Amino acid sequence: MSDIVEVRNLRRAFTQGGETIEVLRGVDLSIAPGEIVALLGPSGSGKSTMLQALGLLEGGFQGSIRIAGEEVAALDNDGRTRVRRDALGFVYQFHHLLPDFTAIENVMLPQLVRDCDEEAARGRAQDLLTALGLGHRLSHRPSQLSGGEQQRVAVARALANRPRLVLADEPTGNLDEATADIVLAEFLALVRGQGAAALVATHNERLAGKMDRIVRLHEGRLTA
Repeated sequence: MSDIVEVRNLRRAFTQGGETIEVLRGVDLSIAPGEIVALLGPSGSGKSTMLQALGLLEGGFQGSIRIAGEEVAALDNDGRTRVRRDALGFVYQFHHLLPDFTAIENVMLPQLVRDCDEEAARGRAQDLLTALGLGHRLSHRPSQLSGGEQQRVAVARALANRPRLVLADEPTGNLDEATADIVLAEFLALVRGQGAAALVATHNERLAGKMDRIVRLHEGRLTA
């Protein structure tokens, strides 16, 4: 089966105070279906820049990015929006849930944006939230949920449209250790269960060890 992610010679440089700073210096990375890869590196090493590149959230990159067999690096805005909507899921350190919507509504929204039938969207949202232990919290708003519960809703939202690739940036960094372990285990199980791939940026060696493979970003280059 073909890799879901194929990155070749990815480069990104910034100009600051008249000086050029190379953040990514020719990164190569492949991720297979169902594979969870930990992206390790200290703060400022370029982990977020790498995720922004694969998430098509920012321009200025050089190199090749193929997602589910499609070359996406040179797509126009409409094409990038399509790929983000149809093929990508995002989980951040902070949940970024919509405060005026319930848990189930937050998970339904990305499906409705994709023109999914409302009943089907509700069923998918309920299934995901139940799998994450939130079947009894469907009608609660974010302010009525604990930090771990809010992050579970964010995980469900990221997986709602059955993305091919999930990008997670310190997804448990705002949780205590015990809750982080639970949320990460549930996240890994759901991603693997639907055959998606995931790239998880973290600085936590212990959590990274729970994933299938670790790559390290150091001085703009990736090492296994």
